Amino acid sequence: MSKPSSRPGAAASKDGDICPVCKSSRYLNPNMKFLVNPECYHKMCESCVDRIFSHGPAPCPIAGCKYTLRKPRFRKQTFEDLKVEREVDIRRRVASILNKQESDFTGLKAYNDYLETVEETTWNLILGVDVDATNKRLKLWEDAQRAERHSSVNRPSALQGDPSAPSESAHVVLKKGNLQRKVQTAGNAKTKTTAKTDSSNGTPEPAAHEAGAGRTDAAKKPDTGFSFAGLKAYTGPPKAKPFDPYGGYDFAFQYYTLQPDYTVEWLAKPKVDPENIGGGWDIADWYGCAMFDAFSGLGVFIGDEVAEKERLEHVSGDGEIGTRRAADAAMVPTGDVIMDDVF
Repeated sequence: MSKPSSRPGAAASKDGDICPVCKSSRYLNPNMKFLVNPECYHKMCESCVDRIFSHGPAPCPIAGCKYTLRKPRFRKQTFEDLKVEREVDIRRRVASILNKQESDFTGLKAYNDYLETVEETTWNLILGVDVDATNKRLKLWEDAQRAERHSSVNRPSALQGDPSAPSESAHVVLKKGNLQRKVQTAGNAKTKTTAKTDSSNGTPEPAAHEAGAGRTDAAKKPDTGFSFAGLKAYTGPPKAKPFDPYGGYDFAFQYYTLQPDYTVEWLAKPKVDPENIGGGWDIADWYGCAMFDAFSGLGVFIGDEVAEKERLEHVSGDGEIGTRRAADAAMVPTGDVIMDDVF
């Protein structure tokens, strides 16, 4: 029977308990924390990270690693297996870029094809297949989606007179417009010069061909990295309605229009009474109160209430149904009621 090793830290020989850089052991330092960087997923202790990367980017100290690491990107390890940690990070990144939903497509088949492309892209990054090309496609798609959302939010532009377009100041927009006009003017002058030169030789067709080719190149769609069939055009969020603190309730007078002044005998004195004027009363308040008192009963329609009561009597055969329902709703539930004062 072999004798157990008495070397300090022998019990900490498991993977993950020793820093691969400084060889420090968790057995001797129970408070030691290990960090990983999503660039290469090489694990090292927090002291090594502070010592190596506090002054700026530096190469990974693990032998054979070609990545340059930065301290802000180091974080605590979530999963014990670093392969799982890496796969979760990749899936999170791909899902944040290829984030379309079924409602964004015209049909279920188009959405399933999209999900298949997402899974294929994810596994290319996990298995290391065409990593550079896949990352380039993801970057192009992310930029294209950002530009599409930006153009949708800022449409129509400030040059079209929309006051709700907050994207750029009028000075910047006008400057861009002047630059576009200069470029267009220079292009038209060049086209005319080419046409004149070819006309002198009796062959004006090449100039027209070049102009047509320029229009074709301008109409060519930019590379977005991915192309999905059945994907609906981005329309942007619906326009927010103006905020209404009263929830649609209308405070306008329904049965009368309040005039700015009235010639009435019993209001002649309050108009010039020092007690009213000195107290800050407005004669318009007198008008409003008088009109409200005069028309307050017009909102009660007895005929409609009688008709509703007769309808309930016909349905239930009980003329007191409304009173009974109100009483039932106000009844105290049976059982003991605690009347103790909580204070």
